[in-house]
Order: sequence, then C-alpha cells, then structure tokens
Amino acid sequence: MKNKYYDLIDQTFDFPQDEFRTEDGELYFHDIPLMEIIKQYGTPLKITYLPKISSQIQRAKRLFNVAIAKTDYRGTYNYCYCTKSSHFAFVLEEALKNDINLETSSAFDINLIQELHEQGLIDKEKVVVCNGFKKEQYVQNIVDLFNAGFHNVIPVLDNKNEFDCLNAVLSESEGGQAGDQQMFLGIRIASEEEPKFDFYTSRLGIRYNDIVSFYEEQIKANPRFRFKMLHFFINTGIRDTAYYWNELAKCVNVYCDLKRICPELDSLNIGGGFPSKVSLAATYDYEYMAEEILAQIKNICTQRGVEEPNIFTEFGSFTVGESGATLYSILDQKQQNDRELWYMIDSSFITTLPDTWGINQRFIMLPINHWDCEYQRVFLGGLTCDSEDYYNADSHANAIFLPKLQKDEPLYIGFFHTGAYQESIGGYGGIQHCLIPAPKHVIIDKDENGEYSTKLFAKEQSYKSMLKILGY
Repeated sequence: MKNKYYDLIDQTFDFPQDEFRTEDGELYFHDIPLMEIIKQYGTPLKITYLPKISSQIQRAKRLFNVAIAKTDYRGTYNYCYCTKSSHFAFVLEEALKNDINLETSSAFDINLIQELHEQGLIDKEKVVVCNGFKKEQYVQNIVDLFNAGFHNVIPVLDNKNEFDCLNAVLSESEGGQAGDQQMFLGIRIASEEEPKFDFYTSRLGIRYNDIVSFYEEQIKANPRFRFKMLHFFINTGIRDTAYYWNELAKCVNVYCDLKRICPELDSLNIGGGFPSKVSLAATYDYEYMAEEILAQIKNICTQRGVEEPNIFTEFGSFTVGESGATLYSILDQKQQNDRELWYMIDSSFITTLPDTWGINQRFIMLPINHWDCEYQRVFLGGLTCDSEDYYNADSHANAIFLPKLQKDEPLYIGFFHTGAYQESIGGYGGIQHCLIPAPKHVIIDKDENGEYSTKLFAKEQSYKSMLKILGY
C-alpha cells in the first residue's frame, strides 16, 4: 500500500525535480542535505543559496537573447535587478557577477548604489533606473549621483511635478548646467489595472493620453535632458492573458507615437513580472512569453514604421526568490476538533513569511525528513497570539499534508523559494510581532568542484537588541 509521504508527492507531481530530491527519507535542496544544515545550525533558519541567483539571471538573458534571434529583433536586451526584492549585500554581490544593471525605488537606494561603487563592485558606467514616487531627497540623491559621474542614471518620471523638481535641482547643482552632459530621462505609463482590481488605473505613472503632450510641452525643449526610456509595468506580472497583451500593445503604440517626435528615444522598459516557482506543479512557459513579447513589439513597430526599441526588464522575485528557504521544526501537535489537527512550528509566519498572511502567498512547502512515514492532513500554526498566524493550503490544493510525527526524531519542514521581499516586509533587524525573534540566516555557496560551504550571516535575534529598540 502506497501510503508514505514520498508516495503522495510521487503520485501528485513530476518528482524529483531540478532543485529537489530525496535520499534515505530526507530532502536535498540543490543537492545540499538539509538535515545536515539543521544539525549544524538548528531551527528556525533562513537560508540563501547563492548560485541560484546567478543561474536565474543567466536564464533570463538566455531566454531573451534566443527570442531576439528567433524573431530577428533588432534591439538589445538589458537585465536590471530590482533591488527592493532583496537589498542584502550578499545578494547584490552575487547578482553583479553577471553583468547586470540596477533599478532603485527610493532615496536610500541611491546610497546603496554609492556604497557598491565605493566597494569596487560597480563602475560609473552602470545603468541605474530610478523608479518610484520621488520625494525631494530622492531627487537630490539622483542628481548627486549624476554629478558624481554616473551619467547612465535614468530617473523615470512617476508624475509631472517630478520633472519640475528634477529640473530645478539639476539646474542649481554644480555640473548640471545646460550645455554640459545631458541627463537621461524616462516616463512611466500609468497602465490600466486588471478588471477585477480595486481601481481602474495604476497610481504609478502618467496617463497614456497625457504623455505625448507632456513631452512636447515640458521635456522636448529642455537642453538638460535626453528622453531615453518609456516604462511599462502590469501589477499582475507578465502573463499570457488578453489583458496583458492589450496593455502591452497600448504601451508600444505610445512608444511609437513618441519615437516619431523624439528620435533619441530608444528604450522600452517592460518592468518585472517573470514569476518565481511557487509550486511543484508550476507550468509557466518562460520561453514562449519572452518570444511572444518581442514578436508583438516588433510587429507593432513594423506596422508603425518605427525601429524596435532596446528592451529593459526589472526582474526581482524571479532573480532572488528561488534562492531562499525557511526551515522550521514542528514543536507539537494539537487536535482541536475531529477535523482539525494543528502542527505548531517553532517560529511565526507573520514575522518570517509575512506574504503568507499579508497577500495569501503560497510557497513550496515540503518536509525535510520522514518522507518514508505515513502522512496526514494538518494545519500549520505559528507561535504568536494572533489568529492570522497560520498556513493551511498549498498553491495546488486547498489542504496540506505532512508526515505523521514520530517519537524518535522531530519533524522538520521547509518553505522554499522565499528569497524575495520577506525580510524587508517583515522588518529585518527590528521589532517582531509578539517579540518572536528573527531566525538565524545562513548563506550557502558552491565552489567549482560542486562542494558546498555555509556561512552564518546573522545570529538569531536577541532579546537585548529588541529591548534596546524599544527604549529599555
């Protein structure tokens, strides 16, 4: 009778997969024995597997360059890393090994760019795309970066008033006078949201119908700027839906309208949106999407008699999401009624995986050990005194199943592909809900011989650090 946990996975999914396999009833993640990691560091534990970051970047470059060849696309492909998905130094250091550009979202992001330069990790030729609604400090930092010699910085206007602020700060700054090096400029289109969304038009960007007139009346005659980039992003990400293709077509047509009156415009930024894998049953066709995006852009540009633009993407979750995992142990079980059996983890979903309760995000969840044991349906509960601190469904089913608890060894579980956004949203290094400490964080790397090594990046948060923040 096939009633072991491995049988359940084997019958439900195509398993093993590239990053997951089992040996002697234990889970391996990228051929790393997770039980060995747990024995060394304990749980709860965050891990980052660095080689996956580079492999994802190279994968995206390969996808778009192959698509360029297949469609005979005449523009170039430019990969930007979306820094807000994970600002950690070890993430940026790994990503920058792959000849990428960077995208920022706030004033302090510019300070991060300056720090990377001071450490010798980037030079002043790096393309830096500056998104987000820009307060005065953000604008000032962008101008400071430009005047320091970063002439490939591209502030993308989120609203019309930003241009006035940028122009004023640039005109007052040393080296920013008309006749010197021009600053590149971009405009973000305020796309229409998916019909089921809470509002019709994105709060980010400038309306479709206003962009051409805004360029002609404000930007065109200003000698300090060179309009280079049109930016487009859909909140739902890049999906094969009529909604996405319709919005892409509208964006490309605006690009063509602008290109005819602004010959120096040469770049189209389609934002982020390639998803990271959040299920063992994931079926997203990356190859098709990359090729179809370029084919549709090329087709519209050809019809309009316009040269195809250079393509920029700003992949964040796709870049770093699949490098991360969060490991817990099951402390105990609680039978609350005849249908609901709770496994209690040794941490909190609210503090360690905030997207699971904030936006109902599902991740790949698998046991680390006891794959050779019988399984049962369970609910997972966190340690906080909060009714929302639970996890009760996978992305592929409205239930979760885990091995039955054994007397001789605790059950350990892992949530995988959690490397994007969770630390920043959870308030890394700060106050945690119910003062549940942030877990240890371990970095895993591999050498050229395939031998893995681990390094403790951060210890488990101490009570003293929390009390100090609170003023004690």
